[in-house]
Amino acid sequence: MKIFNTAGPVRSDEHYMIPALARWDMGEIRRLIGEKRYFVLHAPRQTGKTSCLLALMEKLNAEADYTALYVNLEPAQAVRGNLEAGMRIILDALVASADEYLADRLLPEIAREIIATQAAGSLLREGLRRWCRGLERPLVLLLDEVDTLVGDTLISLLRQIRAGYPDRPQAFPQTVLLCGVRDVRDYRIHDGDNQIVLGGSAFNIKSESLRLGNFSHEEVALLYAQHTEATGQTFEDGAIDYVFEQTGGQPWLVNAIGYEACFRAKTARDRSRPVTLMDVLDARERLIERRDTHLDQLTNQLREPRVHKIISELLSGDIAPGTTPPSEDDQLYTQDLGLIRTRPQVEIANPIYREIIPRTLTWITQTRIPQETAWYVGKDGRLDFPKLLDAFQQFFRENGEIWIERFDYKEAAPQLLMQAFLQRIINSGGRIDREYGLGRRRTDLLVQWPLDETQGFHGPVQRAVIELKILHKFLEATIEAGLAQTAAYMDRVGTDEGYLVVFDRTLEVSWETKILVRQAQHGKYRIGVWGM
Repeated sequence: MKIFNTAGPVRSDEHYMIPALARWDMGEIRRLIGEKRYFVLHAPRQTGKTSCLLALMEKLNAEADYTALYVNLEPAQAVRGNLEAGMRIILDALVASADEYLADRLLPEIAREIIATQAAGSLLREGLRRWCRGLERPLVLLLDEVDTLVGDTLISLLRQIRAGYPDRPQAFPQTVLLCGVRDVRDYRIHDGDNQIVLGGSAFNIKSESLRLGNFSHEEVALLYAQHTEATGQTFEDGAIDYVFEQTGGQPWLVNAIGYEACFRAKTARDRSRPVTLMDVLDARERLIERRDTHLDQLTNQLREPRVHKIISELLSGDIAPGTTPPSEDDQLYTQDLGLIRTRPQVEIANPIYREIIPRTLTWITQTRIPQETAWYVGKDGRLDFPKLLDAFQQFFRENGEIWIERFDYKEAAPQLLMQAFLQRIINSGGRIDREYGLGRRRTDLLVQWPLDETQGFHGPVQRAVIELKILHKFLEATIEAGLAQTAAYMDRVGTDEGYLVVFDRTLEVSWETKILVRQAQHGKYRIGVWGM
């Protein structure tokens, strides 16, 4: 039985899969190899890079024009900048891969000989030089996880490859492909004097940087169709569209939702029952709540200063006055990690990441806010939002400054604190959808609350919009803009319940002046306004 793959390279006999080599331009790859180019393949984690490299190795070896070898360098990460240990591990990995994939007996002999006679800083170059001279066909070397290496180990690796470059293909690989999350331009290496050596300068023979993209809508549909073909279980209209919209085609997310909806959920194991839109929506929510390895690794990157600069602007919706804008390198680095996309404009890469980032940043806060859901639920089962917002207004007045100081992302702290407060309430059964991004000057929240516990989201649902804005210059102008934005969002999501919250971060203004509660009419909508 095949399944959706969520761990490691795909295997055609075990997993539903999009053919790895169909995901990039093989004509371009052949051109680069034929021209003896050295190049880079980079993409965020768990997008299929390793699967592509293994498939390329298999294809090239089957065609017999080249000898191709895949080598994973990640084991050398453990020794960090220890050059001698790092190069020994890299040489061991090269020997092990040659044995595994090529049944090669020449390289082990070469390795034993050069270890006894060569310095650590020349082991890779000398090993490859002697081995290539003994091979019948030019070598195509596929090095994976290169950017996990650090310090002198990485510097030496890049410089040994560069030093051997003029000897290709008779006495060095015809082509070397470096693969990792980041482009080689962003390998920031600290030398022994703690000075940064840029990877591009240590490997200036690179001719191309290729990026492995996400699945297209068509590829998501083809992947899910394999499940239907194998089991007979169909997908309800709109379910696959929703998966693509929520994941942006990110391969791990696409597979993880498929696995959750089709294999882990008990109801979905009935193959006579189609997978519904609600099934994939529930699967998405469980992934976010569980924070599987991929999502956990992703959110760990939020602590990096270079990432912080980019994400804080997106969360706050604006560029803070007087701050230095992020550099181009910082933005490209954050994009390489898969956290953002830059076209057509800078924004969080997909709605699932957009949801999990604020949840992660506020999780500790959520667990420490002393609020109970039952207090805000009326006899009709609806959330009493005016009561809830009154309580948050008082909470923010009494505790806001203390909590804001605890946030790493202080630029967006009021919005994050509000979301933590709401999430604490909603966790017992509701959902919050979030929209935010650079230039919006607001955060849009759609709170959805099931009114029938037995039916959950399959039954009637209360839907309310909460618009969060930071005061810019004049209060009435900010409120007027906020009302228009709130009404537009209410109209788009189809609800008549909406609220606007305006945060005044001006230190000189008293709380008596900041505190505000009123009702306002904008078009056909009656909107509650809270200032604080």
